[in-house]
Amino acid sequence: MEFIEVLQRSPAILVATVALLGLCVGSLLNVVIHRLPKMMEAGWREECAALEGREPPPRTAYNLFTPPSACPSCGTPIKAIHNIPVVSWIALGGRCAHCGAPISARYPAVEVLGGAVAALMAWRFGYSAQLAFALVFGWAMIALAFIDFDTQLLPDDITLPILWLGLIANAASTFTDLRSAVLGAVGGYLILWLVYWAFRLIAKKEGMGFGDFKLLAAIGAWTGWQVLPVAILASAGLGAIVGSLFLWLSRRGRDTRIPFGPYLALGGIVALGWGRELVVAWLGRFPG
Repeated sequence: MEFIEVLQRSPAILVATVALLGLCVGSLLNVVIHRLPKMMEAGWREECAALEGREPPPRTAYNLFTPPSACPSCGTPIKAIHNIPVVSWIALGGRCAHCGAPISARYPAVEVLGGAVAALMAWRFGYSAQLAFALVFGWAMIALAFIDFDTQLLPDDITLPILWLGLIANAASTFTDLRSAVLGAVGGYLILWLVYWAFRLIAKKEGMGFGDFKLLAAIGAWTGWQVLPVAILASAGLGAIVGSLFLWLSRRGRDTRIPFGPYLALGGIVALGWGRELVVAWLGRFPG
């Protein structure tokens, strides 16, 4: 109880504590990012086999908790002492403790990102119910961004629960009123749905996936319709800059598919944390 009182009184300790929690959650996010697409693929294979009247492929125990985390090169289970967020990777020199194979720097990067987003949310919302919800939202955005970057998929297993959680949070007006949240969810979906069909009619090809519609709907459910423009402008602007830079550096053609989910996720974090203030500041430029 005393520690709770310290967190309430000291913003600095709150930010530091939540950042440490974010580092640990970041380790779990690495598991979600790696395993959830594989779990989805296994489920699709079973469904295809059932539709075709075939025996489904043999299923092994594989989920977010089984089997334990192991080295991608030698398969040796990772000991708890070697699984401390960021610290273990640095101490081991970015290599497996058993076989010495290099371990991608993306693992600690995701952990650091989980801590950084958590710290930002703690700094923005302080000790409040808003912070608890915002942490879940921010971590979900990180998982979706990296899954989409790797696979160009935005799993319903994350987007739909986050959409409903946003509506539940705003039933108590946590970030906005419930009416604005519902309109935000509907508007978010319809905006990208209209963009999708306009592009398809003009270019005769698909420009984005349905997962993007659901993700923007989820963001709208959290922020409300009034803040949706911030999320859209932030994600579109960042996507245009980074996407153009990527195509230029990689020397790939314009037909290269670039996932939009990471930019939507970042736009969502900006919109939830500071979107309302940005809208008010912008409207303040126009007297009356």
